[in-house]
Amino acid sequence: MATKDAALNALIEPVVTAMGFELWGIDYLSQGKHSRLVIYIDHADGVSVDNCADISRQVSAIMDVEDPIAGEYRLEVSSPGMDRPLFRLDQFSRYAGHHVALKLRAPFEGRRKFQGVLAGTEGDEVLVQIDGEEYCFPIDGIDQARVVPQFDE
Repeated sequence: MATKDAALNALIEPVVTAMGFELWGIDYLSQGKHSRLVIYIDHADGVSVDNCADISRQVSAIMDVEDPIAGEYRLEVSSPGMDRPLFRLDQFSRYAGHHVALKLRAPFEGRRKFQGVLAGTEGDEVLVQIDGEEYCFPIDGIDQARVVPQFDE
């Protein structure tokens, strides 16, 4: 986890957990005046728009006081959804058996994007079955990961 993400996580997680939700993850997309801070929250009973609005107000107040991000940004609070991003090893373990799409920080065997069935984790590596072969990707080498929803026809 990048230093900026770790600092934001440390600031935001206590607020989210105090309100009874799990902080699923944070995406900070630095794009000048169009920067976005996306906070994903989860709860066993689901997440409503009102839940997102309540947490947004609380986090916004903390962010205004602590001011960890220089410049303008848009704050978004969301459920991870069906195509949920995966941030931590424990999340990868929870979704073993599901289809996932990965984007690596650096190319492996000439490519950065992989899609397959999440086989689980081993140490600090994520195991993915792709076309009958198992690949091991270090968690630190994964730039983005998402669950790929499967729908029965």
